Amino acid sequence: MNISKIIKELLLLLFSLVFLSPVYIMVVNSFKNRQELYENVMALPEQFSLQYYIDAMDKMNFLTALGNSLFITITSVIFIVALSSMTAWMLARTDNKLSKFIFMTFIATMLIPFQTLMMPLMQFMDTISSTLNIQMLNTRGGLIYMHIGFNAGMAVFLYHGFVRSTVPISLEEAATIDGCSKLGLFWKIVFPILKPITVTVIILNVIAIWNDFLLPSLTLTDTALRTIPLSTFYFFGEFTIQWNMAMAGLTLTVIPVVIFYVFAQKHIIKGIGEGAVK
Repeated sequence: MNISKIIKELLLLLFSLVFLSPVYIMVVNSFKNRQELYENVMALPEQFSLQYYIDAMDKMNFLTALGNSLFITITSVIFIVALSSMTAWMLARTDNKLSKFIFMTFIATMLIPFQTLMMPLMQFMDTISSTLNIQMLNTRGGLIYMHIGFNAGMAVFLYHGFVRSTVPISLEEAATIDGCSKLGLFWKIVFPILKPITVTVIILNVIAIWNDFLLPSLTLTDTALRTIPLSTFYFFGEFTIQWNMAMAGLTLTVIPVVIFYVFAQKHIIKGIGEGAVK
């Protein structure tokens, strides 16, 4: 066997071990009691028991948190895909200074760190709540609204480039001549062509919104509204950390994303590949 090939395979194996080691530590220690965990983090547990998972689910209020995370993630992604794709299409097909300015504004939102905006954002949302009597804080709707705002920039950027390089104007002109409305033109003709980049947008946003901790921690104070990442934080106290319970909670948090990837990996790989080529 070629020596260079052996070296490459060894390097790949090494990198795989580096990336998989946190997962191993998380899963293995979720089955241990505190004494076992503190004695040797890397060792296998003396006994595999699901009791810590049962306790973690109870203390996290897991089913409620799972429902909140699913509702917030799915609703946010649907609105991001629908609104961003239409916006990007209109901007790509409108050639004037205003459309260019709006597009550059979307790009600018990608460059501003969320940490610089979080306090002004909370003050702004509180002002809306008190002035317009529309509850924006401590509600699922308010959090979804903010997720749409913060994630639309990247989605518009991706859709805009794909529309300009892939969707033929002649196809749109032919549909218009046949009497197709603007809305019908987009949903019946343009949007199906956007499938590869739509898959990419969905993947990026599902992972980002599902794993988000900072924004929900700022906006959701009611325990009944907590998402899974917020519920996991229950095990990290001010003076003590329940590491075995925390590891079980983190494993429960990761499982839905892994299931999503297993069932969607064919479309994920195809979507990312086609999106990158386009």
